[in-house]
This record gives sequence, C-alpha cells and structure tokens, in this order.
Amino acid sequence: MVMGLVIPFMLMLFVSTNAFAEEEEEKLGIECEAYIIMEENSGRVLYEKNADVPAYPASLTKVATAIYAIESGKLDEIATVSERARNADGTRVYLEEGEQVPLRKLVQGLLVNSGNDAGIAIAEHLHGSVEEYANHLNLYLKDIGLEHTHFKNPHGLFDPDHVTTAKDLAKVTQYAMKNPEFRSIFAMRELKWEGESWNTTIFTHHKLMRERPYEGVTGGKTGYVDESGNTLITTAKRGDLSVIVVVLKGPSSNTAYMDTVKLLDYAFGEFKLVEIPVGKEYKQNDLTYITQENYSIPVTDGEVINERITAEGNLELSIDNQNFMATIPLVNESEEIVQSPPPEKVAQSQTNEEKEEESVFTPIYLSIGLILTLIAIFIMMMNVRKKRMKRSRSL
Repeated sequence: MVMGLVIPFMLMLFVSTNAFAEEEEEKLGIECEAYIIMEENSGRVLYEKNADVPAYPASLTKVATAIYAIESGKLDEIATVSERARNADGTRVYLEEGEQVPLRKLVQGLLVNSGNDAGIAIAEHLHGSVEEYANHLNLYLKDIGLEHTHFKNPHGLFDPDHVTTAKDLAKVTQYAMKNPEFRSIFAMRELKWEGESWNTTIFTHHKLMRERPYEGVTGGKTGYVDESGNTLITTAKRGDLSVIVVVLKGPSSNTAYMDTVKLLDYAFGEFKLVEIPVGKEYKQNDLTYITQENYSIPVTDGEVINERITAEGNLELSIDNQNFMATIPLVNESEEIVQSPPPEKVAQSQTNEEKEEESVFTPIYLSIGLILTLIAIFIMMMNVRKKRMKRSRSL
C-alpha cells in the first residue's frame, strides 16, 4: 500500500518525554487545549499535552491528503473537475466543472491556498469518489503509523467522525517531510495560479511564513472550523535541529500563533542534538557491532542517553527518567556483507565469458570446417572421375 516508506530510526517508538516541569509549563502559558513538539528526524517528542486526545483537525487534514496524492498518484496526470468539486464549501481555488488540471497543481492549490475544491478533485481522481478515497486514505495512514485517526474527507470540513490527534498529525507531517515534492510545496509562500476562472497569485495562509515571519520556518498549514477551533501545523529548522509543532483547539487564531512561537522558542532554546556517528563500535559478547549511518538525538541539559545492545544486535537508546526510546539497526562487524554486482557488471562479465569461450573454440571450429570441406572436395572429384571412366567405356 505504502510506497517508499522511509523512517530514519527503525522500530521507532513515538512516546512522550514530558521535558517540561510544571512550573515551566505555567511560565509559558500555553492556551491551546492540545499540542505537541516533535523533533523531525528522530521522532522524539520534546513535549506534549493532550496529544492523544481525539480532536477535529479542520484543514490540517490536507497534509495527509497531499502526501497520499503524491505517493499514490502520478503528479503529471490530468484530473477532470466534477460538479461536486466545483461546488465545494469553504476556501477554494475556484475550479470549474470540466476543467482539466494536473494532479501536481491540485496538490499545490490544496496546501498553499487550502482549496477544498482541489481536495475533492484529488479524491475523485484517485478513487472515483470521496467516500472510496477516504477508505484508502485511512488504510494508508494506518500503514505509516497513525493510531487514532479516521478521516471522512480530503479537506477537513466538519464531520463528527472525522477525527485525529496532535500526535498523529505530527507523525504524518514527519513522514511527509521526507518526501522532496511535499517538502517543496509545503514551503511555498506564494504561487502564480492560472485557471479557467481565476488568474491570480495565491499566498500561504500561515502567518509565520509571511506576515509574522519566524526565523527558520520551513512550512506550515492552518485550519479552522467552528467545531475544531484554530489549528496549526508548523515546521522549522535552526542549525541541525528540525522540529514539528502542532496546536489544536486554539480559542483564537492569534492564540494559536502565539502558542506555536512559544513552543518553537522552547525547542530551539532548550534542546541540542547529540550525534551517534557512522562506524561507531559497540562490544557485546565478544562481538563487535557498528552503526551504518549517522544518527542524532535531541537532548536538553542534564539528560544522559543510555545505550544498550539488544539480543538481536540493535542499539536501543533511552533517557533517564524519560519514556523516550529508539532502536537503531547495527551491523555485526564479523559478518561478511556480500554485495551483488550491478546489472551492467553482470552483463559485462557474461559477455566476457562468452568471448573467452568463443576464443577457445574458434580454432577447433575452423579445423573441423576445413577437414569437412576437403572431404567434400575429395568426394566430388571421385564422382567426376567415375563419370569420366563410364563415358570412356561406352565409347
């Protein structure tokens, strides 16, 4: 179902670390009812509150729709806009019934301008109807690790059964950010839009990317319906530290942005990355294990990373008095890794072997051919001689 699934730490467990002390939480004064900070590369949750409580996401749904469309469809394919898409409620990119639009452009209109009509057009193009699309989307989201999400549509307009959690939204954003196409569109601040009924420049709705720029923001999505309150996803990077912040049930748009800035400030101010370099050795029962690539773990002051080699030969990481855990695959240094030659090398070696065989047998073939030719000439000459002798006798 899921193509090209990439998760940097194998067997990653997404669990809360509760790095805040209660007094720190009061000092920050977060007002949104549910929120989470996740470090993008490792998946470590730096802080969360009510992150597993079901909530209405509103247009944050479109992050899931976008990455699903990118991975499940062909972005150069042409979608035909239906009447249902044309008449979508809420924010639109003003598609016309019968208009033909590349799938990539629909994804851009979905993320940059939050087009509900683009969302319906994507769903119908991929699976024929919104209802069938939702069934496939939910299976896809379960495959990539979302545990408490059930979506009924591609855009997030209210449905009582259309629910998710802050943690699941952070997970799908983390997954989506591994895709270069998604990452590029998610970072767009503006886009020239040319359609049958609307030629304009569309702008991202996320204020930290435009009106109230925040240093290091790499992407974002806004959402609002009456039942959800104000919702917001923000990705940002400073130095080597990349984080995802999700806030849900904000009492106002301004509160959602202020809380997001507070959480970003906390993440960048309190956490740093500790690197586990490629080639690092670990000894276990007379065996030597080594890391296959670089890994980085976010820690705050006073935290110590505990390392343990499992019976399966993996590196298990944990932090004192925390629930964070990650499992990193290692290679047993004593095991020989046999790499198959690339196809072109195999083809070349086969060709060389064939040439060698030809070089060995060619002289033999020539000798046999010469002998057979001489025999044929001899037989032909004998036949000619016999005919001449018969003629002479008859005369």
